[in-house]
Order: sequence, then structure tokens, then C-alpha cells
Amino acid sequence: MAPGTPDSSRRTLLQATMAAAVAAALPWPLRALAASQAPADRAKYSSRAVSLVERALVIDMLAPLKIDFSPEAYADRLGPEQLAMFRASGITGFHSAMGIEGPEAHAQALAYLAAWQGFVGRHSEAFCLVGTAADLDRAKAQGKAAVIMGVQNAEHFRTVDDVKTFHQLGQRCAQLTYNRQTLVGSGATDRIDGGVSDYGAQIIKAMNAVGMLVDVSHCGDRTTLDAIEISAGPIAITHSNCRALNNHPRLKTDEAIRKLAARGGVMGITGVRNFVRDREPTNVDHMVDHIDHVAKLVGIEHVGIGSDADLNGYDDMPADQLKLLRGMYKSSYAFRDKLDTDGFDHPKKIYDLTDALIRRGYSDSDIELVLGGNFRRLLGGIWT
Repeated sequence: MAPGTPDSSRRTLLQATMAAAVAAALPWPLRALAASQAPADRAKYSSRAVSLVERALVIDMLAPLKIDFSPEAYADRLGPEQLAMFRASGITGFHSAMGIEGPEAHAQALAYLAAWQGFVGRHSEAFCLVGTAADLDRAKAQGKAAVIMGVQNAEHFRTVDDVKTFHQLGQRCAQLTYNRQTLVGSGATDRIDGGVSDYGAQIIKAMNAVGMLVDVSHCGDRTTLDAIEISAGPIAITHSNCRALNNHPRLKTDEAIRKLAARGGVMGITGVRNFVRDREPTNVDHMVDHIDHVAKLVGIEHVGIGSDADLNGYDDMPADQLKLLRGMYKSSYAFRDKLDTDGFDHPKKIYDLTDALIRRGYSDSDIELVLGGNFRRLLGGIWT
């Protein structure tokens, strides 16, 4: 999900808040997180789940380091609570990407990359930037959080040449569209989906050439299928779920999942509540239903995790910010009272998901593929 706006007024509001956040230089809110990091809570997880997470390379293919629009919430240091939260999460790879769109997308994407890469550089004892897949392996060995820089749109590519420029600046993944129509293609909540444009095909070709992952999570159905066909190599759905289980426009059809897998792609399952299920209850076991569906449809080698939230989720955001975020999306998003899925709404959610996979009967080797092995294979083949 991660914020983007469907109309100009909301887009302007997001641009203003994002620019203010970037101006704060080091984006990091100081939330009280001690309760979520008490060592005793490890006892709630099975020893098998703990062992699996500790040895697996866990990659969350949509995980902004922090979603917070208010510049007054940021500080110039990484506090011990935040550092402990990341270390305790069990996640090594964080694909940190936001929805950036509109006429100022180019400048905002530059500011976004600069702010967060600067943050990682200033906290190199805990974080590292990802340029190649081997950086993920090194981060796991060193106990660091590896940050994959991405943008959930392609509007910041003013020309085809911008793809190479942004790759050189550190971007390793780009979504083609963010819900709405652009020069590249159509979004998931567009009234009409015309597919990938001629210009969009050139953007995909340029991304293939530099080794940037093509992502179609927020793309419309036709645009999704076109991108899979046009790309010279495999692409990703970094964060979506299965429409066969939940009839929502932001989710992917079985046709798209089959064609993605046939080309070697991987789909990340998200924990956003309205994407998991259209009714209550909605919990982590229902997320596993989507993993099951992909595994049975195309094989366990083509499914992973893309939580589409930061470590704390959305529901504990300040009320004004949560209201702002909800207002950025069309009614077809069908938000309910909560945005996070029960059991997948806290910093150690990967352990809950792992135990849910264990209960479902998955083998250790298959769980390791879901937690990150499949995305590691995909990224290793693209980031050459």
C-alpha cells in the first residue's frame, strides 16, 4: 500500500508532508517500543519457528523502514528501542519503497533516496544498503538490516534515460504504476486498463538493461499481464494477494500468477487486512491461505512475503496520520476498522507467520523459501 494519492488535492497534501519529512534530514520517530521487545516474548513461539527465522535469510519485499508523515516526530539519532526492534524482528532484507507520484515525482524521489540512504549510512553499525544480492547475504552474516531502495511508481522516470540514472543512485526496484493511470500504464483502481504503453515498454526494457526489478503490485490486470510478457526476464509482484480468495481490485488473478511464475517471477503475500480477507475474523492464518493458493497453483518456488507495512503496522499510527492515509485511496480499497491483520501487526510478526506455516504442515525447506529464499533467487538473477 504505502502512501499515494488518487487526486491532485490529496497528492499535494502528501507531497507537502513528505517534503517536510525529508527536510528533517534523518527520518526516524521515537515510539515507545519496549513492550514489543521484551525477551520473554520469544517463549510464545515454537523452538522450530525461532530456529527457522534465525537461520533463514528473511526478505520482506515491501517494508518501508518507517511510515510517518509528521516531521515533528523525527529525531537526529537512532534510539536503542528502534535498534532493538529491527534486531528482534528476524528480518534481514527490507524493501523500503513509497508511492511517489505527480508532477514533482522526480524531485521527491531524489529526496527520498537521499534521505534514507543518508540515514543508512549514518547508522552503518545496524544497517547496510543493498546493491547486489550478495549484500543481503553479508547483512545476514553480520546481523544487520539490509535496505533495498525502491519506488512504488515510475513517474519519477521523466525519460527512459532516468532509469539508468536512478539505478546508479541506488534504486533497485520500481513499480510501474501506483493505482492510477500514468504514461507507463494503468493502475489497479483505474476505471479502464489500457495496458502498458509504448513508453512503458521502453521503461521496462531500460529496467531490464540495468538490472532493476520490475514490480507490478499496484498495476491493473492488463498492465500486469503486459509487463510480464514484455519484460526480457522475470518480474515480481512484491506485495499483493490472490483475487481467487478475495475479490479486490488490488489483488492478482490466477492468470497473472500463472504467467508470472512461468517466467520465473515471485509473488509476495501482504498482511494488509482488506487484502487478506473481506470479512472478520482476519488473522495470520488467512495470510497462509494465500500462500497455500499460490503454492498449489504454481509451486512453492514462486511465493514470498511483502508485508506492505513498517514493523509496527498501520493501526498504531497517530489518529490524524491514519486518517490522512485512509483518505489517499478510493472507496474500492474497502478499508475496515483495522488495516493490519491480527498476528501480523507487530515487530516480530515473521515469527507468527512462521508458526502459522508450521501448523499448516510446510517443511523447513519450503518455509525458508517463503521467508526469503525465493526472492533471494529472483534478485540474484536480476541484479547482475
